[in-house]
Amino acid sequence: MVLKRKKDQSPQGDKNPASPVLIRWLIRRDMDEVLAIERGGFEFPWTEEEFLSCLRQRNCIGTVAELDHKIVGFMIYELHQSMLRILNFAVSPEQRRDGIGRQMVQRLIDKLSQQRRREIVLEVRETNLAAQMFFGDCNFRALSVLRNHYDDTLEDAYYMRYSLKDSIDAYRPSNRLRDYGADAA
Repeated sequence: MVLKRKKDQSPQGDKNPASPVLIRWLIRRDMDEVLAIERGGFEFPWTEEEFLSCLRQRNCIGTVAELDHKIVGFMIYELHQSMLRILNFAVSPEQRRDGIGRQMVQRLIDKLSQQRRREIVLEVRETNLAAQMFFGDCNFRALSVLRNHYDDTLEDAYYMRYSLKDSIDAYRPSNRLRDYGADAA
């Protein structure tokens, strides 16, 4: 039996968007579409007031992913002295696995530098396995469990981190001979 791939899918199974995705600042007129994505993706969605309250903070930034003039994803994050903290992140269910979320995370990773902000952190609900897997695939690592972290359910969360240092160390060449005790002395 031969499995056939749909015309718009890559060998990995991800659909290729027809148009390039534009990642830009979130503006007020985007809120209706952002709220629709939020409500469609979470059991305990943020309210419009929670979004606006957060975005009024000086260190809080909102971005959206736009495809064919339609908002298909968003990210809200905070700037801190040595890190970025993702507060809220979602891609519309119809566009998941299209690489849009990965592009948004990569845009954030590109903002890191050795001199200033070197890591990105976030919390993920213990029941949100899809988000755990997604961020794991983006090289985030779970560092700890935050017990009873959420007020609405007293659910635990995983504290996850992407570190610029970790990603650089992953590509550092090693001396394979030294690994086998054959050090050239």
